[in-house]
Amino acid sequence: MARPLRIEFSGALYHVTSRGDRREAIFEDDEDRQIFLYTLAEVVERFNWLCHAYCLMTNHYHLLVETPDGNLSKGMRHLNGVYTQATNRRHSRSGHLFQGRFKGIIVDKDSYLLELTRYVVLNPVRAGIVRQPGKWPWSSYCAMTGKTPTPSWLATDGILAQFAKRRTTAQKRYSEFVAEGIKKESIWSELQQQIYLGDEKFIKRVQRKANVQGDESSVPRAQRRAPAPTLEKIAAKHRDRNKAISVAYATGAYSYREIAEYYGLHLATVGRIVREKM
Repeated sequence: MARPLRIEFSGALYHVTSRGDRREAIFEDDEDRQIFLYTLAEVVERFNWLCHAYCLMTNHYHLLVETPDGNLSKGMRHLNGVYTQATNRRHSRSGHLFQGRFKGIIVDKDSYLLELTRYVVLNPVRAGIVRQPGKWPWSSYCAMTGKTPTPSWLATDGILAQFAKRRTTAQKRYSEFVAEGIKKESIWSELQQQIYLGDEKFIKRVQRKANVQGDESSVPRAQRRAPAPTLEKIAAKHRDRNKAISVAYATGAYSYREIAEYYGLHLATVGRIVREKM
């Protein structure tokens, strides 16, 4: 199976997650979390990253990072590698800490930057660990809202400037913005082709910028194909509903569930239509 494509270019924005091997804990205590943040600070400086948000859970972490130099993979190798070595020494263990490669979603900054800054810090709330994001000390929320000092490596100014010119006002409005997100639906329903959070124009723009290494056979099919037409466009082009459903599924961009929800059908009905048209 081909490894997931890494799309890297100057100025790209990513939502990054990395999980523990076999979903086991990567942070055994608060000292481990401090070691990770020290390592993250080093990576941000060394690789010229902008870190807009972070959240350390128990068996995984979330980062929202921008890479002016197009070097996500290099920075992540350093981050996970150095942290693994440090905690292995501390806990007298050896071997892998993380489960395979990290997951990096490339994000349309104009459309999703703010949304992701609150998604990241709301993870402890959604997991039922705390009731309010400010009760979890291992995320960027407290620094962003002025409850704790802001580390030099955390990029808060650009985010807060979108809420108000005065910092205290911006912090209050950001806090309200995050609170409003607790009951919102997940943004990941808008994820396309496994690695893009953005519309068709964004995907095409990214694909033009990306410098893909290796031949086409090394790139997963789902990630090298052009963006699929929307379900609305497919339906408009194919007046026969069943034909439109089979075409939509054949693009590889839509699941039975997404097609069923669009047409108001049961999953089994969509499956039967697709099989009949094959």
